[in-house]
Amino acid sequence: MRTMIVGGGIGGLSTALSLHAAGLGCVVVEAARTLRPLGVGINMQPHAVRELTELGLGPVLADMGVETSFMTVADRHGNIIMALPRGRSAGYRWPQYSVHRGELQMALLAAVEERIGPVRTGVAFEGFEQDGDGVLVTLRQGDRVSRERVDVLVGADGVQSSVRARLWPSGDPLRWGGIRMWRGVAESDRVLDGATVLAGGSNSAAKFVTYHISARNPRLLNWVAEAKVAEPGIVPDADWSREGTHADVSGYFASWKYPLVDIPALLAATKRILEYPMVDRDPLPRWSKGRVTLLGDAAHPIYPIGSNGGSQAVLDARFLARCLATHDDPAVALAAYEAERRPPTSALVLASRSLPIEKTIALVAERAPGGFGHVGEVLTAQELAAMEAAQRAISDADVRTLNERESWSV
Repeated sequence: MRTMIVGGGIGGLSTALSLHAAGLGCVVVEAARTLRPLGVGINMQPHAVRELTELGLGPVLADMGVETSFMTVADRHGNIIMALPRGRSAGYRWPQYSVHRGELQMALLAAVEERIGPVRTGVAFEGFEQDGDGVLVTLRQGDRVSRERVDVLVGADGVQSSVRARLWPSGDPLRWGGIRMWRGVAESDRVLDGATVLAGGSNSAAKFVTYHISARNPRLLNWVAEAKVAEPGIVPDADWSREGTHADVSGYFASWKYPLVDIPALLAATKRILEYPMVDRDPLPRWSKGRVTLLGDAAHPIYPIGSNGGSQAVLDARFLARCLATHDDPAVALAAYEAERRPPTSALVLASRSLPIEKTIALVAERAPGGFGHVGEVLTAQELAAMEAAQRAISDADVRTLNERESWSV
């Protein structure tokens, strides 16, 4: 069986490694001419770290990433509202890692090239036809158009997936919640214990998230600024490489008194700021058609508020490989893959879209606009428990289930 994977991001490369580990052939095609370590920080949850560890990448993750200890929420004055233990601190057998997305992608790419061979870059997907025996894929490389026959086609080509657009050519718009995001990386003094994902404020007004992302450079800090700038609606596209400016961001935090992070200094130290809207798409009624399916952000684009986008792509990759290796009929394998992965990811998309803890943070600001001494002064025990449960619903797997379930390795 030979699978073609469209997209050389975290999901596509994890799929290639998973298929290879299961004894199946594959090829990765990527529209970009060169794969470079682009982007900013990302968190890999324990359920994804388990799968990458089983692919032999545990030491690589430990060498590059910061093992996350807590996810902590504060108000705009730096008063702690909630601190949830993460990874092994929460009882998982595997860590959560905060890493640079580009470095993780390059590590996956190196493993693919070593184990399988080169990724075919500068190759754009243009369409497909299929019958009972395979898929005929149309590709473009410069002025040259070619067609290749494969057994399975996997669209792992991101939020604006060309494969998804062929499967669902209408009625599948990008939905924007009205929140704009700015992201950057800079060196900074240690924030809290140096291993905490810290979120201050609420994106109903302005929110600032920080976490360290490098075991090799403990001063390297990823930051995300979020602000509500418009009413929710549909947007035609989203430019992930749009340049932002310091002035775009700084005004939202000019009145903050935030002792946990020196926001003005961090912004000033940032050489490149990326700006884009917080978007997703409605969950699809199905991902697969015959021998063609979707994976990762192409299947379930999700708001980046639960540190789950990249992690869910890795889970998709591993379970897809398991299904293809254990079913003789590719169409049956894809149906089994979708039956396992589509329901939980669809639920995550909708849960994340509801911004489950933001109303509680806004309530804290309403009740204590000048800050507070202890969270018990502004939230009841029941309100705090509900807030913790809401955050866990978009970021956690069940600890016992993950620790005890059988391996997905074949």
